[in-house]
Amino acid sequence: MTAEDHGAAAPAPTEPTVLEEVTGMLREVLGEYEFTDAAITMNTRFHDDLDMESIDLVTLSTALREHYGDTVNFAAFIADRGLEEIIALTVGDLVRHVLASLPAAPTAEAVRT
Repeated sequence: MTAEDHGAAAPAPTEPTVLEEVTGMLREVLGEYEFTDAAITMNTRFHDDLDMESIDLVTLSTALREHYGDTVNFAAFIADRGLEEIIALTVGDLVRHVLASLPAAPTAEAVRT
């Protein structure tokens, strides 16, 4: 039996786990541009280091929603930011947003079952 069978919440993801998951999504999004296997770290910037354009961010937003559910809303995360702040966003900013967004997910799942 799993923790879900007993109604227990799954363990909260860690920063390294979320970084690995987000890195995989980024590689998939950027794969069509023949993105190299350069290291993606918490300090990697979406614009300056990965050359991501707005359409890439939309694709990433979709990947995040498919993987984590509606709890992680990338569009809302960047909505209140100015252009300079969006340009300066790092992978670490996104990882921290995902981690901050996820704690509500197990509760929502528990209510549905």
